[in-house]
Amino acid sequence: MTDPVASSEKQAEARSETASAAPSPRPPAFPPPPEKPTQQGPLGLLYDFNDGCRLFLPSGSWHVQLTDIDTGNILFDTDSDGGYVMSSKKYYVRFGIEVWKRGETSSLFQHKYDARGKNVRIQFPVGTLGDMMAWFPYAEVFQEQHQCRLTCALSETLIELFREGYPQLDLVGHKKEYETDCYATYNIGLFFDDTECVRQPCDFRLVGLHKTSAYILGVDPQARKPRIAIAAGRQIEEPYVCIAVQSTTQSKYWNNPNGWLETVRFLKRRGYRVLCIDQKKTHGQGLTWTHLPHGAEDFTGDHPLAERAALLKHADFFIGLSSGLSWLAWAAGTPVVMISGFTHPSNEFHTPYRVINYHTCNSCWNDQHHRFVHDDFFWCPRHKDTPRHYECTRLITAEQVFAVLRTIPGLRAEAAA
Repeated sequence: MTDPVASSEKQAEARSETASAAPSPRPPAFPPPPEKPTQQGPLGLLYDFNDGCRLFLPSGSWHVQLTDIDTGNILFDTDSDGGYVMSSKKYYVRFGIEVWKRGETSSLFQHKYDARGKNVRIQFPVGTLGDMMAWFPYAEVFQEQHQCRLTCALSETLIELFREGYPQLDLVGHKKEYETDCYATYNIGLFFDDTECVRQPCDFRLVGLHKTSAYILGVDPQARKPRIAIAAGRQIEEPYVCIAVQSTTQSKYWNNPNGWLETVRFLKRRGYRVLCIDQKKTHGQGLTWTHLPHGAEDFTGDHPLAERAALLKHADFFIGLSSGLSWLAWAAGTPVVMISGFTHPSNEFHTPYRVINYHTCNSCWNDQHHRFVHDDFFWCPRHKDTPRHYECTRLITAEQVFAVLRTIPGLRAEAAA
């Protein structure tokens, strides 16, 4: 028998999936759990916590109860003639399972969630850098809290970045099959349409992009920097600053047309080399394209992330957007000047050098009334195709950025004319 809430729930999309008004077949964001529960109970009962609490009952006359041990709430209580019982909640809950033969007063099976020494799997979406910098440290906290054998499934390109810093975790690509005795699985992502909070206990827009992982895993949401692999030492002798001007959607850009040009001039007058470390030198869509800023040195291209981290580590500071390279700079221990209007500062890691203009429209990303549309490069939910389109960053002036830069300890003085 299936929990009626679970059977009718709308599966929430993870961030790595593309929104579409007319859904077409596409691979799931995460590999599905084993078809049958992996843990053996008495009389042919099977149970596990792979994608929520799952219980299989052979044909018979049963009474089943699922509880949340930590809150004392009974989540599910029913008779069953056999089949599957599955919880509606798929994030971490310390579930309790109890099964009776119908009509009997003493239960024949009880189990309280306990992952100690058991195989547990955490699955992260592929194709994201910043999200992974934000989310991955909470996997270690979960492992330490539960003393489990933890496998983390993630993008192959990120495994080497994390492997050295987390030797106690088994890092694998998504193609690796589940352990046959996997006890529990948790999927980490941004679940935009999860209005019933099936896959996250609270909407990520409320708690912030980085902390949503902690809430899904049921651990302390205090921000933590990941330990990442960093390549060789300093390669550039002169003082330098790294910048990144590109992103995946126009709402993330600094849309002030003179902003980057004036900022590069500001930095060069102070004797800094200005290195643009974006993956792409030019990016955009239609008639709107962003190019390598004049005066910045071209360090763009597909470079290993460990090399990017080394370049960032030895920079005096980094100037970027709400995007992956800002998170990588933060992880490398570099002061980060983040320019963003479409996100609220609570969405990202704390930096004393956050730049936002509250006199304009702002923070639409964190507004639960607006659903981000992945395939709309010009997404602007409140003012698209009006004179206020992207005012959140158009009205962040270079002077506002300069004022923040001047608060960075050790900022070089402007050279005499």
